[in-house]
Amino acid sequence: MARYLDVHPVDPQPRAIAQTVAVLDGGGLLAYPTDSGYALGARMGDAQAKERIRAVRRLDDRHHYTLVCRDFAQLGQLVHVDNHVFRAVKAATPGPYTFILPATHEVPRRLLHPKKRTVGVRIPEHAVVRALLAELGEPLLSSTLILPGEQEPMTDGWSVKEALDHVVDIVLDSGECGLEPTTVVDFTLGEPTGEVVRQGAGPWPVR
Repeated sequence: MARYLDVHPVDPQPRAIAQTVAVLDGGGLLAYPTDSGYALGARMGDAQAKERIRAVRRLDDRHHYTLVCRDFAQLGQLVHVDNHVFRAVKAATPGPYTFILPATHEVPRRLLHPKKRTVGVRIPEHAVVRALLAELGEPLLSSTLILPGEQEPMTDGWSVKEALDHVVDIVLDSGECGLEPTTVVDFTLGEPTGEVVRQGAGPWPVR
């Protein structure tokens, strides 16, 4: 049965955040709110985390997993960002965007797209996530919580608890969150301004 924690959306309780990180440290799978709906999260170094997320969402090998970062400096350690990409990504973060970019050697091979050697990265604008990342001290392996057969992410914490009670280990609930998934922009397909592969909450390009 999943643990359920009600946290303040603007000033999340440090104890709740610490308890969440302890669950992640123990190999737990987290369901948490973001600025673009709920997501599943786990430690980047957890060898079983990708398969657990894959099982919940029934994903195939073509899915890009996302590394959720605290800031641009952390993001830059995980992916190769040239000058034009830097400007575009910097203008859109923090916010409801996921960017697909070539991964550096800092990213475990098992988390990469099997053919492209790429990974998704994002910097969310949500106080709970930012507090969680600060306590965790590293990026969070993540995937938008869209259940099989659905088109939109889950957005209500208690509904997540009921649907995934025996699948995830902890659910954070901070009330209302974003209603649309992130906009996914792939910078590896040859377009200098990136190619939108999923239109979500964020307009692209950012003006």
